[in-house]
Amino acid sequence: MFIRIVKMSFQEDKIPVFLEHFQTVKEKIRHYPGNNFLELYRDKQQPNIFFTYSVWNEETDLENYRQSELFKSVWANTKPFFNDKPQAWSVDKLESLP
Repeated sequence: MFIRIVKMSFQEDKIPVFLEHFQTVKEKIRHYPGNNFLELYRDKQQPNIFFTYSVWNEETDLENYRQSELFKSVWANTKPFFNDKPQAWSVDKLESLP
């Protein structure tokens, strides 16, 4: 199991469109095979910056998602709203404290 964190910076006027679109696809992403968890965060200091935090069974599950029509559609609808290049990290959880 591993975690994928994606940082996205949006044009201010496109944020409502992004959030509306996210509402329509979040369940599909969350229930994509191999995905166990999905959250969306918004930076407190820079409200045009968002992060997705997702948990995947295997790296191949994430790669399958990234090659899927769902991802291609999500990315095609999101990418035009960016005002900076997105950044992504794949990390392993070492510890979790309740």
